[in-house]
Amino acid sequence: MRFAHPDGSSVHLAYCTNVHPAEDIDGLMRQLRVFGGGIRAELDVDRLGVGLWLPAPLAAHLADHPDLDRLRTALDDHGLEVVTLNAFPYQGFHDPVVKKAVYSPDWVETRRLDYTLTCARVLARLLPDDAARGSISTVPLAWRAPWYSDRRLRARELLDRLAEGLAKQTAETGRPIRVGLEPEPGCVVETVDDAIEQLSGIDTGHIGLCLDACHLAVAFEDPASAVRRLADAGLPIVKTQASAALHAATPNDAATREALSSYAEDRFLHQVRERGPSRIAERDDLPEAVNGRRALRGTGPWRVHFHVPIHRRPESPLESTQDELGETLDALLGGPAAMTDHVEMETYTWSVLPEAQRPGSDAELISGLAAELRWVADRMRRAGLETT
Repeated sequence: MRFAHPDGSSVHLAYCTNVHPAEDIDGLMRQLRVFGGGIRAELDVDRLGVGLWLPAPLAAHLADHPDLDRLRTALDDHGLEVVTLNAFPYQGFHDPVVKKAVYSPDWVETRRLDYTLTCARVLARLLPDDAARGSISTVPLAWRAPWYSDRRLRARELLDRLAEGLAKQTAETGRPIRVGLEPEPGCVVETVDDAIEQLSGIDTGHIGLCLDACHLAVAFEDPASAVRRLADAGLPIVKTQASAALHAATPNDAATREALSSYAEDRFLHQVRERGPSRIAERDDLPEAVNGRRALRGTGPWRVHFHVPIHRRPESPLESTQDELGETLDALLGGPAAMTDHVEMETYTWSVLPEAQRPGSDAELISGLAAELRWVADRMRRAGLETT
């Protein structure tokens, strides 16, 4: 799906395929046929954007194999296009337990650099002929600890090599690719201010941020202020992830605690932030925040890093940050110039929602993802964009 901003620029909207568990070429082809084609048909659009997640072994396979041409043909056959990749999870994103393993390898390891450059090679071949550029999202350097000066220097070295590799590829292919680090709770780069500090002096022609609206909300950041500070710092937003967090206005209430407990699950990490009068308290996962000796007091509202379906509100007494997502899109797209040209709807948690809320079939998941995309598209139109 494509939109035109009043400044004349194009804005692409896609959904992220990391919601699907397949990690080989046959599974990827099924994703495109069943889900990509199914969502496009339900939305009744000529072309649907997909933000592919390519696990490291699959990315390496595609980079040097005729299957990449097969993939490009399948995209065309199903009315799909790819301008962005999600290269945050390295592999095993739907293993029974992922948690902090999702940050490994981080930007201290050469494997992360090699994987990202491989994804850039694949994306350059998949970009539609009329796309101005591609984008890739990645880990926000690393989990916050340990983070000593030697690790920071090593990460900067690898990011500099990333920029050099992207510049070389652009010169060879004529297809620019930018990489965005994705601030996330608990990581070295958790907030916009962290990003400005950690990425000072980076090559902003090739590296910037992937701004995830769920993560922004969990940190209780004001979207308009965050976007303005990034612009003032000259740090580009190469990609935006449209997502909503879980919100609890009265987490010390027994019914609210019980409702929150229904979202505690074993696969993904669900960081929690509690806003107090002078500071934000934090816990690394939802079970730790709700129960036990380190449970948060609940004297202020909670935001939980759980990507809940965008188009619908959770059952009371819980809420979502759907409104904050709308404000984020307004801040990015509602001004005189578009601050981002790639928007990726990313709700990867459909399979771990409380059991009664999970889709019971492929058809139900297709309908849910289509409804989320429809909500985002409508909000983009409200910001002043027109469908093209």
